[in-house]
Parts: sequence; C-alpha cells; structure tokens
Amino acid sequence: MANTPRLFEDLSRVASGAMGTVVGMRDEAEAQLRQRLERVLERMDVVPREEFEAVRAMAAKARDEQEAMADRLAALESRLADLEKTPAAKPAVKRAPAKGGSAGTGGAKRAGPAKAGAKGAAAKGSGRGRTAAKGGAKAGSGTEG
Repeated sequence: MANTPRLFEDLSRVASGAMGTVVGMRDEAEAQLRQRLERVLERMDVVPREEFEAVRAMAAKARDEQEAMADRLAALESRLADLEKTPAAKPAVKRAPAKGGSAGTGGAKRAGPAKAGAKGAAAKGSGRGRTAAKGGAKAGSGTEG
C-alpha cells in the first residue's frame, strides 16, 4: 500500500502538467482564431466599432438639426401665410437717386430700351446697334465708315 500514495502523487503531477498544456493550447488556439478573424474582417472592409459609433452620433445630431430646421421652416411658413392673409398697406419705398443723376450735377438719367420706345432711344442718341444721324457710323463703336 505504500505505492498508492506515490501513484496518486504521480497522477496528480501528470494531471497538473496536462492541464497546463491544455490551457496553453487553448490560449494559442484563441490567438490563432483571433488573427484569422481579423484578417477576414480586414478583407471584408468592416469598420471598427469606434468609427461606427462616431458616425452614428453624427447622424443622430444631423437628424436632430434637420428636425429643428423643419420646425423653424413650418413656423416661418405659417408667419408668411398670416402676413398674406392680412391686407397691409404697402410700405413706402424710398428710392436712392441714380448715380450721376442727382439734382444740381447736371447729369441725365439713361433710359434703358425697355423703358423708352424705339423713337425715344433713337432721338436721345443711345444708338445701340443703330446708325447715328450723322456720319453713318454706329454710336460708341469708335469706328467711322
């Protein structure tokens, strides 16, 4: 019976060594699996969790801002509708004098083709594309002939 305690000690040592080896093999297998999964995920072009969360927060902020802008737009549209419903007196528009046409300077206002008729434009000598009364040259072209 003297051999039984020694046998148990030997079995205990073998079991401890085997457990250490099994734990080491498990850790190594986990490391290998993790490396392979990382390579697969890199090939699949998957985003890291941190980047995903950052983009998610940006999208939530943009959604909130869009909702606030929609509320603001609705308020402005209701104000505009209220203003269109109530007839208000037209506000007096004060026009600034035209450049070079203020009183006392002797400048004359130019009438554009939409304001003056064809006779008025020719009589005033604007001559846009028309021949001048004297010389037969286009006014403002700088050429004679």
